[in-house]
Amino acid sequence: MNAAKVVSDSATITWRNVMNVRRNPDWLLGATAFPIMFVLLFAYVFGDAIGGPGGGGAEYREFLIAGIFAQTVAFNSSYTVIGFANDLQKGIIDRFRSLPMSRLAVLVGRTTADQVLSIVVLVVMTVCGLLIGWRIRGSVLDAVLGYLMILLFAFAMSWIGAYIGLVARSVEVANSAGLIWMFPLTFISSAFVPQESLPGVLGSIADWNPFTAAVNATRDLFGNSSPAGWPEPSGWPAENAALYAILSCIAIVAIFAPLATSRYRRVAT
Repeated sequence: MNAAKVVSDSATITWRNVMNVRRNPDWLLGATAFPIMFVLLFAYVFGDAIGGPGGGGAEYREFLIAGIFAQTVAFNSSYTVIGFANDLQKGIIDRFRSLPMSRLAVLVGRTTADQVLSIVVLVVMTVCGLLIGWRIRGSVLDAVLGYLMILLFAFAMSWIGAYIGLVARSVEVANSAGLIWMFPLTFISSAFVPQESLPGVLGSIADWNPFTAAVNATRDLFGNSSPAGWPEPSGWPAENAALYAILSCIAIVAIFAPLATSRYRRVAT
């Protein structure tokens, strides 16, 4: 099947999935309400306690937003998980199999639609961040690159979600499987606290966590520094955060795209 056919079929599936979000606005509400709650909790409830005398206020809110952006798009991959599990359970995947369309289009269409959702959510979160005092201190080009970094990370996470959704095969299992691995990924990182503050093995995991790299790279591009008195991240992953984040995203897609494709071929037969 030629590339033009794959692109055309993928665009059709993308449109179908975007329309599903339009028909189910509670998905969009859930995708935005959860991160807004995290912003308010960490900025105004836990900010002073986490950061200490120098870690609260506007400085901490600027430090926080890049982590919230990355966490938001990572958690949005749970919609990929649930979407695939729901399509399998309802037999929609079987219907797709009966059509003269590319098998890859179903996967690409789903992950692309989730990118559209991530863009919408990032717009909402940007407005929320501006309202609480967050500002982009870098150039316009750096800001664009910062958002592209987050979207690249979102794309990588969606392929993990695609694989989990095809393995789960039921919405009930997908609801748990799509979220449970997200908590260690996002909290053992530099999203909310300096990674140097994490003890022992947790600190080492945070240093090499792709989530940490994506957050640090985005902070650097936005020009959002750590609050006064906080240690600056060190080590190769921190000093080369953008490079490590990009390489990590490429590796994730290279691993999970073939796994998801192989799983799709097996469950849809």
